[in-house]
Amino acid sequence: MGEDKKPKVLLEYAKKKLPLFLYLSLCTGIFWMVLSLYNLPAEAVGYAALLCLAAGVPLFLGGFFRFRNRHRVLRELRHEVTVHLENLPRTGELLEQDYQELVRTLYEEKNRLQEAMEAGYQESVDYYTLWVHQIKTPIAAMRLLLQSEDSRLREEMELEVFQTEQYVEMALQYLRMGNMGNDMNLRLYNMEHLIRQAIRKYSRLFILKHIALHLSEVSSRVVTDEKWMVFVLEQLLSNALKYTKKGSISIYLDPDREQTLVIEDTGIGIQAEDLPRVFEKGFTGYNGRKDKKSTGIGLYLCREVLERLSHKIEITSEVGVGTKVKIDYSAKYREFE
Repeated sequence: MGEDKKPKVLLEYAKKKLPLFLYLSLCTGIFWMVLSLYNLPAEAVGYAALLCLAAGVPLFLGGFFRFRNRHRVLRELRHEVTVHLENLPRTGELLEQDYQELVRTLYEEKNRLQEAMEAGYQESVDYYTLWVHQIKTPIAAMRLLLQSEDSRLREEMELEVFQTEQYVEMALQYLRMGNMGNDMNLRLYNMEHLIRQAIRKYSRLFILKHIALHLSEVSSRVVTDEKWMVFVLEQLLSNALKYTKKGSISIYLDPDREQTLVIEDTGIGIQAEDLPRVFEKGFTGYNGRKDKKSTGIGLYLCREVLERLSHKIEITSEVGVGTKVKIDYSAKYREFE
């Protein structure tokens, strides 16, 4: 019964009936005084009290069991995610009816507010989704204009346009994450196939920044959602490219841990005091404040998405040496097997 202990419930029921006990005791005392004043035998009061007690015990126990059952039903409903009003216990008193009517009123008001909130959220999602798709048109136009540009600033402009496009895509995924459960399609994928999709998107950026890519054979499979997993890989590659001024980015399987992907860069690294907070929403850390272009959303989104996919992520880093990001996707794979 957990916290629902019989002695505790019995004590609460006795407290509830205490006024009735006091009243019966007062009546018994009055009867005894009246009989004493008229010099009548006091045994009559005792017999009457015993008869009342004999009749009252079953009534007391019956009321107690009804009280305990209602208490148990209410405790069980309290732990449910959604409370259905038809599961409420039957009322035996007017005040209980009043309380249940109050609960129904609050329940209806909660549903009304929830529907209004969901409608407002959906309107925001629809608006920003439309905005994202509309902003892609001028971005595409800028790309076309840059193709005809022949100046030394072209590479820098291409880089800025690409980063703008990434921020727009991140905003769209952030909005979609609220309904991620309805947008998932879990299947068994070749991990290297997903990695190459992310690399293909950033191939131009690797060339523009003169960063070498070392991709080892990743002959493993993963149970995941293709679109969301590729999004995570893109975000991690984006971070690695952003904070790697020279050197390389390596992608390989962890030799010591089964089904664990490693993305390692030779970038500026992360301050030790910032590492515990890198997955917090809006946290930019020392590098983000110095760069002044970090949103503090990318790694937060990666962790949220991976947790919903039953994957794990961890980061180790050393300032001036580089950063390692590890994605453990073994749990879901074992379940699928």
